[in-house]
Amino acid sequence: MNAVAERECYGPGREPGKSAVKSVPSFVPLLAFSAVAILVRNFLPAWVFMWVIALALFAGSKWLVYCDEVEKAAVRSVRRSLGFLLGWPGMDARRFLSNDGVTAKPGRKEWIAAIFKTLAGVLIVWRASRVAMPQFPMIAGWIGMTGLILLLHFGTFQLLFLVWRAMGVNAMPLMRSPLRSKSLGEFWGRRWNTAFHELTMRFAFRPLQARVGPSSAMLIVFLLSGFIHELVITFPARGGYGLPTGYFMIQGLGMVAERSRLGQRIGLGGGRRGWLITLLIVAAPAYFLFPPIFIHRVILPMLKAMGAI
Repeated sequence: MNAVAERECYGPGREPGKSAVKSVPSFVPLLAFSAVAILVRNFLPAWVFMWVIALALFAGSKWLVYCDEVEKAAVRSVRRSLGFLLGWPGMDARRFLSNDGVTAKPGRKEWIAAIFKTLAGVLIVWRASRVAMPQFPMIAGWIGMTGLILLLHFGTFQLLFLVWRAMGVNAMPLMRSPLRSKSLGEFWGRRWNTAFHELTMRFAFRPLQARVGPSSAMLIVFLLSGFIHELVITFPARGGYGLPTGYFMIQGLGMVAERSRLGQRIGLGGGRRGWLITLLIVAAPAYFLFPPIFIHRVILPMLKAMGAI
């Protein structure tokens, strides 16, 4: 990694490879929130529990990142701190909390694009998914889930990003045109869910890299990603265990192959071939990430409760 990336993850004065958190109490909310969520699983519908465990993991991780920035004296105002903790889904704490960097005001096209994606997500969830029901419930579930991703990650969160940017905050968008990715490294490292990438880089990849090397560290991070998705997907569905982990191990092995000499020789990391192979590796095993039992027990009941189907 270059010096800029090192400074982004560790801040000035912190050596690469060392733990980004010195105090154990920083982890307490993450463990406590997750434990409480798990304890109430049997009292909640599966789709409600999915949101509860997801929010517990998110809130605990948010506090963990925030504490790391407090430790580095990067927090400069209470207002900005509350904005980061309560009004922003990203994990880019150092950028968000500091006044470093110049932010350009968002243009009209950016607002229009974000609004369009939000409305498109609404139409897909509450219209397109209903068309597929009841003849094709599995398809209806996939349509509704896709619409929710578009509505939240590409629409609502992008609008929130534009609002913060308009206020002069140097936030990082969660999604950065992932369909343009020409390699798995570009997709998972720079374009898809930058919040999760920032989190794993801080607290998993960097410390592990110094001990086991970059390739092994990367595979461990993908294994960790699989475990986290098990908590949010198969644990609420009470079935399909291991499939999300299998999906992320495919991604990790794909990245190892992509960075190998043979992979570079045959063009896995760039150009049209790299784009096509990236799309296939990310999309083709999606069955493992969202198994049918998850669609039937979690997504479809949620869509029904929302009045979408």
